[in-house]
Amino acid sequence: MKTRQQVLRIVLLPMFGAMLFVSKIAFEALPNIHPVAMLIMVFTLAYRRWALVPIYIYVILFGAFYGFQQWWYPHLYIWTILWAVTMLLPKKLPDKKAAFIYPAVCGLHGFLYGTLWAPSQALIFGFNFKQTLAWIGSGLLFDVRHGISNICMGLLILPLSKLLIKENEKRGL
Repeated sequence: MKTRQQVLRIVLLPMFGAMLFVSKIAFEALPNIHPVAMLIMVFTLAYRRWALVPIYIYVILFGAFYGFQQWWYPHLYIWTILWAVTMLLPKKLPDKKAAFIYPAVCGLHGFLYGTLWAPSQALIFGFNFKQTLAWIGSGLLFDVRHGISNICMGLLILPLSKLLIKENEKRGL
């Protein structure tokens, strides 16, 4: 049984990392609109700590495809923050509450994306506090779009996570 679980994880988790990457590319024409945050929350609810595997496969694929440049570094922590917040949510959240909380958390991550991104940019470019605030302000419209789209996609978190958990139980994961 243990070997079966390990094999399924070795197969599924990297595939989910590739799915994150492909989903981002599929929505490339729409700036800051993509299902990555929603999928990360789904994977975290279904796989808990193991969700870090697809997250970091996604981050590495993203860097390998687009280049490991200064804008890539925030990816090392920005998705882990969403994972950590999702991990802090109660495991047995009632569906009525989860249907509201999951999209809210997903949306909040989108609204705060530029703010979460700012510390790394401040360190890399030597921004002072005012410059950092100006940098955050200049991306505010993108963050609003990101947050709204994350809320919309976040509506899929509960049904997809329930489906994935149910399938995992069938397969003994």
